[in-house]
This record gives sequence, C-alpha cells and structure tokens, in this order.
Amino acid sequence: MAPQVAMPSFDPLNSPQARREAVYLVLAQVPYGKVVGYGQLAHLAGLGRAARWVGRTLSQLPDDSRLPWHRVLSASGRLSLPAATPAGAEQRARLRTEGLILAGDRVDMQRYGWHPTDIYG
Repeated sequence: MAPQVAMPSFDPLNSPQARREAVYLVLAQVPYGKVVGYGQLAHLAGLGRAARWVGRTLSQLPDDSRLPWHRVLSASGRLSLPAATPAGAEQRARLRTEGLILAGDRVDMQRYGWHPTDIYG
C-alpha cells in the first residue's frame, strides 16, 4: 500500500493580486452613503482578519481610482486619515457630500454602516 501524501489545498486568494482584486470587488459594492470597516471589508473579501493589509492596500490605490476608498473606516467609525492631510480632507468632504454626519473624526456605524445580508447571492 502506497503512503498517502497530503495534497496542498487550493486557495484562490493566495496571490497578492487575487487578494487585491477580492478587496476591490467588495469595495466597489459599498453603497453611496454607507461605510464599512477595514476588518469587515477583509472578511467580506474572504481574507479573514486582514484589516491592516486592507488599509495598506487601499493606501496604494492610484490617484485616479474610482473605487470608494473614502467609505472605509475603522470598526468604531473613526476616520484614519488626519484631517490636515489632502487625503483626509478629501475623505471628509466626500463623506459629507454623501450625506454622512461626522462627529469630530467619527461616523455613526450603527446609522451609516453597510451590512450586506448576502453579498455573494
């Protein structure tokens, strides 16, 4: 009898490009006027607890990206980008344009959080 060899499991998200594309696909679905946390975005993209990786990935988006990066916040609703930076000012302006009310550097996640019931159908 031949010894059994454990076959590696196939993970379609094992390449950085596939992981980025999974994040982009989910991010593109966040509706106007709603926000999502970094960790929630990672989870919905099938990446487990990769919140920091998601943040790093979004920080590398090209300037002309049409993805709604401004809709991604901390789990508590805190905006991560400092208000005094161009990106931070842009994020705040975009969120306000979408009708979100900011209290200091926070958004009410209960009110504005995106909670898809079944993102994959």
